[in-house]
Amino acid sequence: MRTTLLTATSLLALTFSACTDTTSKTPADTPKVEVMKVEMPSIEMPAIDNVLLAEFEGPYGGVPAFDKMDLAALKPALEWGMEKNLKEVEAIANNPEPPTFENTILPMEKSGAELDRTFRYWGIWSSNMSSPEFRAIQGEMAPKISEFSSKITQNDKLFARIKAVHDSAAVKDMRPDQQRLIKLVYDGFARNGATLNAEDKARYAAINKRLSELHTKFGNNVLADEEGYILYINKDQLSGLSEGYIKSAAATATANGKDGQYAITNTRSSMSPFLTYSDERDLRQKVWETYYSRGDNGDEHDNNAIIAEMLKLRDERVGLLGYDNYAQWRLENRMAGSPERALELMEAVWPAAIARVSEEVADMQAIADKEGANIKIAPWDYRYYAEKVRKDKYDLDSDEVKQYLQLDKLTDAMIYVAGELFNFNFTPVPEGSVSVFHPDVNVWEVTDKTSGENVGLWYLDPFARPGKRSGAWATTYRSHTSYDGVTNVLSSNNSNFVKAAPGEPVLISWDDANTFFHEFGHALHSLSGKAVYPTLNGGVRDYTEFQSQLLERWLSTDYVVENYLVHHETGKPMPAALRQKIKDAATFNQGFSTTEYLASALVDMRYHTTDPTDIDPDKFERETLKELGMPEEIVMRHRSTHFGHIFSGEGYSAGYYGYMWADVLTSDASEAFKEAPGGFYDKDVAAKLVKYLFEPRNAMDPADAYRAFRGRDADIAPLMRDRGFPVPE
Repeated sequence: MRTTLLTATSLLALTFSACTDTTSKTPADTPKVEVMKVEMPSIEMPAIDNVLLAEFEGPYGGVPAFDKMDLAALKPALEWGMEKNLKEVEAIANNPEPPTFENTILPMEKSGAELDRTFRYWGIWSSNMSSPEFRAIQGEMAPKISEFSSKITQNDKLFARIKAVHDSAAVKDMRPDQQRLIKLVYDGFARNGATLNAEDKARYAAINKRLSELHTKFGNNVLADEEGYILYINKDQLSGLSEGYIKSAAATATANGKDGQYAITNTRSSMSPFLTYSDERDLRQKVWETYYSRGDNGDEHDNNAIIAEMLKLRDERVGLLGYDNYAQWRLENRMAGSPERALELMEAVWPAAIARVSEEVADMQAIADKEGANIKIAPWDYRYYAEKVRKDKYDLDSDEVKQYLQLDKLTDAMIYVAGELFNFNFTPVPEGSVSVFHPDVNVWEVTDKTSGENVGLWYLDPFARPGKRSGAWATTYRSHTSYDGVTNVLSSNNSNFVKAAPGEPVLISWDDANTFFHEFGHALHSLSGKAVYPTLNGGVRDYTEFQSQLLERWLSTDYVVENYLVHHETGKPMPAALRQKIKDAATFNQGFSTTEYLASALVDMRYHTTDPTDIDPDKFERETLKELGMPEEIVMRHRSTHFGHIFSGEGYSAGYYGYMWADVLTSDASEAFKEAPGGFYDKDVAAKLVKYLFEPRNAMDPADAYRAFRGRDADIAPLMRDRGFPVPE
């Protein structure tokens, strides 16, 4: 079964996660694979003319027909594609020949091509171009897609063939990546109910179907609250806000028919700068409460009951497989291996984080008292007074820094880094040569600087708009494979920057610039991939964030700062004094950022290791945070009712800790560059980085890959140093 199909279903219910490879102790070089034609069974299907099913056509190895997307074609495409895929699977399962890698595993990798292409478009409608019409189709089709997935994972004849290949003595003579592929496929089925009896299989499938409905409804409820709550303010309520923010808010209000007013949308990209700079405390409180109450308003979009039901179903489902709790099942094939190891890491950092919060709050309270504010620091004050402390302690004004952070220049900076580390060249494609799904989207061709060969395309969709989910993410429309002919990569980055007023540059915060680099790291991971088989383009969740988090470090490298962080009016580079202030303040506010993240990760793990019987999510969240000693001045980064990472799908469920797990690797790997003669642009270290940590994707065990790069396992000490926390003995 194609990895891309599994990725699509993971949006709804199922995720076939990567497993640790026990057959290979050290990573091998990228296999030199002779291209072979995978023989697929002949499947008779009624003809259907549907653009969403059609092969990608045009230049660059073929591209999605985004300009021809037709929502009316989605349901027929899904139904036809699922029927075709099931017939392909049945043909593989009923092959009279003895099971082999060539007649079982490889045809599964090839199957579902048409459905996979349909899911590329589904992903655009779901994340970038949502609408009430799409959500209606999504709600109808989500349970059907879950049923379809269950029919494959519960196909007894198919699993018997997979097991026969998995248990075959011939496996030991195969290449390491082939051994890993077989193990991933086998474990994907076994961990998702293939070994259950008929009655339990039926219940397992029913649970997945219901979960798919709940995941979809949860995400759509959050999106509804983001779209439905917009605060409109007047000219006399703009004190403290930057000129650029004011112009953007005015443009948004005008677009919404509120000319002369200013729109504060219910998204992080609008909320965060407002809470940082607005002098209007009552409005800050209103914006804060509206944002952190998404999905928790006691109306038709309230997510509390959905969470409660979801937790019970997840627990029941893994109970059928013999696990004590959901987290135990989820982490079994992650780098952490168990909930206990994940908690051990988080609990090692938590005391230092909340201790730092106490210091930060004391500094903020001192300034508020000095100003005669007559307040006690509250959550809606944290960003505002943290900015005052930043100015007081480091003479660093975030708005001053922002004048040097132009979106276009940062894009150029990322492309430069990609050229230095990955030997990639990015060239804008000729206008009109590649279709896009929105006028905001730009496309670059990516080539190898040495050979000139095409690597793929990079799509960038940078701006917020109605119907686009909040946050930032990366998507791959096609991954590199070479088992059945070499395919190039179609990769994308998606952000939610607030569009500037016409003629104005888009200026973003330092945090947003870090996120921009972070997501580009995901794109580079995809573009540099050399996996032979589709399934090996997947990933181990607490490892795949490492590559993206690592790329954030290049934002502050000297060459990038000196050449791309230039003032939007004068064009002059950032002054040395301002650069030094940024370095001096590198660990500033780490109490806040670490605590708000860790609180979400710890609550996630508690949800999935606790008996969910009669659980009340609102009460559980409050009591868990109280038990942890959560500072009252901070809230979880993602409160339960809008925690899409863990409740709008299962990708990060019991896995939000993975960002910190990956950050341990990130801090440790950064020190490898710091220690090298060429620093962050050292060619030898960069070559090892690409060879062992980017190119293989999931073709080798992440722990083995990291040891090959670093020569040892990662250490927690660099992480603690990076955050300015005491290093444990």
